[in-house]
Amino acid sequence: MKSPKLVPPCSGWQEDLPDPDEPLVIIPALGFDTPNHQDDVFLELPRASALARGWIIWSVPVMCIYLVVYSRFFFPVERAVSVEVWVIFISTVLMVIWAIPICWRFDVSPPRDMPLRFNRPRQRLYAYNFNYRWWNPFERWRVEPVAYDWSQVRAERWLKRGATSHGVVIKGGVVLSIVKPGTNEVIDRFPLTTMGADAHAWAYICTYMQQGPDALLPPGPPKDHNDVGFNIALLLAPKVKWPVDMDQESRTAP
Repeated sequence: MKSPKLVPPCSGWQEDLPDPDEPLVIIPALGFDTPNHQDDVFLELPRASALARGWIIWSVPVMCIYLVVYSRFFFPVERAVSVEVWVIFISTVLMVIWAIPICWRFDVSPPRDMPLRFNRPRQRLYAYNFNYRWWNPFERWRVEPVAYDWSQVRAERWLKRGATSHGVVIKGGVVLSIVKPGTNEVIDRFPLTTMGADAHAWAYICTYMQQGPDALLPPGPPKDHNDVGFNIALLLAPKVKWPVDMDQESRTAP
């Protein structure tokens, strides 16, 4: 069995995919996704912060109603309760109060899209990343766009298994790892896909960067990441807004 090339390997590492300049043996494909934009200068691919958005936000009013009902019917004012019951009650209330902003921010705070841009003439990658810690709703969750030379980009396929009350859950994808030039030391890492086209998406990107858009099948109609329909979480989420200089650089040739 092959061992990881990168230091450190990604969590759940399964294999290292071909380097950016290596020949490809996997069919390039994006699955059900289509590029936001594709021409001779740059390719922009969409990324979602979650497989589905717009569901968790509805747990906020449910939890608020639960707090009112829980307080009124389980702890009526006219009935004395023991210290132990009060401890359980206060602990439950605090847990729900902590969960409400997490559920709200988890669905509303990430931008509507987290696109990746691959500029072929410049041989550069531009990533619209969103960094957060889901368990801490009180710290700043923020967009942090980054740019790297294409030669620094590596791809790793990962797979994780977990047990739930409904059985075994398997989740996988591809992560992009950025290495220090001339080494295998990872200095940054962010997702490419999760439960999507996976290695085929990496092959699509490498084919574009190596040979250009003419080497790929014509993509479907481009998507507007600000067209979110009636999804309330995405309507409340911030629009994609690249830094002006990075936006200009990533969309043009030198």
